[in-house]
Amino acid sequence: MAASGLGLGRALAASPCPPWRRAHWEARGRLKPQYDAVVIGAGFKFSRASYLLSLLRPQIYTDLELKAFPKYEAFMNRLALAIDPLLDAAPVDMEAFQRGSLWQRLQSLTTLKPLLQAGRILGAQLPQYYQVLTAPIIKVLDQWFESEPLKATLATDAVIGAMTSPHTPGSGYVLLHHVMGGLEGMQGAWGYVQGGMGALSDAITSSATAHGASIFTEKAVAKVLVSSEARVQGVVLQDGSEVRSKVVLSNASPQVTFLKLTPQEWLPKEFVERISRLDTKSPVTKINVAVDRLPDFLAAPNAPGGQPLPHHQCSIHLNCEDTLLLHQAFEDAMDGLPSHRPMIELCIPSSLDPTLAPPGCHVVSLFTQYTPYSLARGKVWDEQERNAYADKVFDCIEAYAPGFKGSVVGRDILTPPDLERIFGLPGGNIFHCAMTLDQLYFARPTPLHSGYRCPLRGLYLCGSGTHPGGGVMGAPGRNAAHVVFRDLKSM
Repeated sequence: MAASGLGLGRALAASPCPPWRRAHWEARGRLKPQYDAVVIGAGFKFSRASYLLSLLRPQIYTDLELKAFPKYEAFMNRLALAIDPLLDAAPVDMEAFQRGSLWQRLQSLTTLKPLLQAGRILGAQLPQYYQVLTAPIIKVLDQWFESEPLKATLATDAVIGAMTSPHTPGSGYVLLHHVMGGLEGMQGAWGYVQGGMGALSDAITSSATAHGASIFTEKAVAKVLVSSEARVQGVVLQDGSEVRSKVVLSNASPQVTFLKLTPQEWLPKEFVERISRLDTKSPVTKINVAVDRLPDFLAAPNAPGGQPLPHHQCSIHLNCEDTLLLHQAFEDAMDGLPSHRPMIELCIPSSLDPTLAPPGCHVVSLFTQYTPYSLARGKVWDEQERNAYADKVFDCIEAYAPGFKGSVVGRDILTPPDLERIFGLPGGNIFHCAMTLDQLYFARPTPLHSGYRCPLRGLYLCGSGTHPGGGVMGAPGRNAAHVVFRDLKSM
């Protein structure tokens, strides 16, 4: 979501970056204020899991003089334009369409309007766009480009946060999901949030409390409270206290909401089985690093005074010179091994926001993959394995920016099990469940319960496990709120 659109403070836009270090866009993970910041060293402040509201798209075609790239961007932008209305509306209510009254069936047809609008925008090019959504992204990129480094860099958008390879069918949608952003009215523009991602949570909190909301932190929910008439009555907290309400909206994952917090006797067995079978595989290990100086890259040496240069303000992709490297990294993880040469997305938010680190120092965010949730040969993600993987990542960065390892003064390593334990992300998946075609739109999280409602009346899902999926976008919550408003009128 655009920071300015909700009065959420100032987003710091990044400068365009050179083609060999293309900006990447997407804030990953769900915001949880109580876990957002972690102190690694005195004066350093990190957005521990999510780290970007997004970055400004670079002018790659200008630097490389590629006549094909503007056409590619126009092609993808048209698809994003067609899909965009779907993000702000509940999916087609398949349950009402199949099982509801005649009036409910007619009402459900009104939700087809965004789909029809999308079809009109795509027009005669619909078959080409269908391929983007269903084919391996490498097949799509091969039709547009010859440069392997360019294809590999673009392909990272199709696999970021997903346990997929550029050769996996359907990986094109993940790329689309990562290029649909905008900021302050500028299509494709993204930026850092001043003060870290927690500032976004703080701004939403301020707005909510100003309108009369009461917000409690460190008050974990133990279970959903259900009446004898099979209706939600509120929640029970872990300290035993109850909060009564006609409706409950859960921003937790579908697995946590329905398998842990909801009394199982109130949910159909088939529904519970579907939720338990959701694909939650994740390849992500997030590493937050405190450094005492800017990374000095061989391809673009630092300025004499050590001031940040434009490329420091971008999202820098390493180990992405070839799509084969990405595929090999994926295959390592499928064998239960952390990638021997992991894909690395490196961001330096303090290059634009000096409040995040002491003078002359910086914070570096490393979004890395592929790392399996479960390691092969009976190994577990203990401190030794965490550090071994982080050392491997640092060795890779050292090859691009000599001296990086010597600049490190602290680090925080979050493997998939850590992301699950700390943030409640099943399998460590930043989207709550995979963004695959079988788990999107009216199949997210399950085919008959994609409209934020669930079999238990009064309980709603409003997190990344619902349409339109993950990322710091706010759409699931906003869409769910509109559904609740409509339902409350009939209660």
